[in-house]
Amino acid sequence: MMLSDEKILHLSHIILKGLIGKELIEVAAEEGKIRAEIKKTIISEMKIGEEIGSAVRKKLQSFSRKLVEGSPEWEILYKKFFREEEVKRGRAS
Repeated sequence: MMLSDEKILHLSHIILKGLIGKELIEVAAEEGKIRAEIKKTIISEMKIGEEIGSAVRKKLQSFSRKLVEGSPEWEILYKKFFREEEVKRGRAS
């Protein structure tokens, strides 16, 4: 699911505000540059998530017994294979 540029920008504002508010970061650069980096990271992570989702769907479509997308069995297998793919790509442990 892609987010609009405006929504990603809004998220970057919220994330930066939260990080500063909780004193998790000390701003040493222009806030606009920090928000741009947050935005780039969000877009990158979403792209990776979409790639993983596509790979998992392809795997599920290759089963000899066709699964109905959205069925409980499909959902369970999708989540399982998605998690495995995340681990394989180093996104989760």
